[in-house]
Amino acid sequence: MEYILNPWPWYISGPLIALVMALLLYFGKTFGMSSNLRTMCSIMGAGKTANFFKFNWKEQTWNLIVVLGAIIGGFIATQYLSNDSITNLNPATITELQSMGFENSGTTLVPNEMYGIEALTSPKGLLLLVLGGLLVGFGTRYAGGCTSGHAITGLSSLQKPSLIAVIGFFIGGLIMTNFILPLIF
Repeated sequence: MEYILNPWPWYISGPLIALVMALLLYFGKTFGMSSNLRTMCSIMGAGKTANFFKFNWKEQTWNLIVVLGAIIGGFIATQYLSNDSITNLNPATITELQSMGFENSGTTLVPNEMYGIEALTSPKGLLLLVLGGLLVGFGTRYAGGCTSGHAITGLSSLQKPSLIAVIGFFIGGLIMTNFILPLIF
C-alpha cells in the first residue's frame, strides 16, 4: 500500500505558526528573515565600514538558527514529504503564462524559464536576478523588514506599520504580476 503525502492542512500548519508566534512574543523576540542578512554582514566584518552593521550580533544567533531550520526543513519537505503533484493553476493563468513563454506552467514549483540554470547564466536572467535582489534589499530596508516579518510577526502583534507594509507588498506584487512581468517576458 502506497502512502500519498499531501501538504499539511491549514488546521495543522496555522496553529503551529500561531504557537511559534506566541512563543516569540512571550520571549520578546520578533521573527523575520531579512534581519539575518544584517547579522551575517556584521559577523563578516561589515561594521568596519558602515555603522548600520555595528551591533551585538551574538544577540541574534537564535534567529540564524531559525534560518538554518528553514533551510533544513525546506530540504526535508521537498525530499521526503512531497508527493510531486503539480500545482493546480487556473487554465486561464496557464494560457497567459504560455503566451509569455512559460512552457510548463504549474509542473514545477518555480518556472524554469526564470530559475533554471540556463536562465541564471543568460545576460537577461542575470540582470533580472541582480536587479530583483537590489530592489528586494532596498524594499526590505525601506519597509523596516521583510514580508515574513511584517505579515507574520507584525500583523500578529497588531502593528500598524506592518499592516501598511503588507498592503504595500500586495500592491507591489499585483503591479509586478499584471504590468511589469508581461513586459519582461
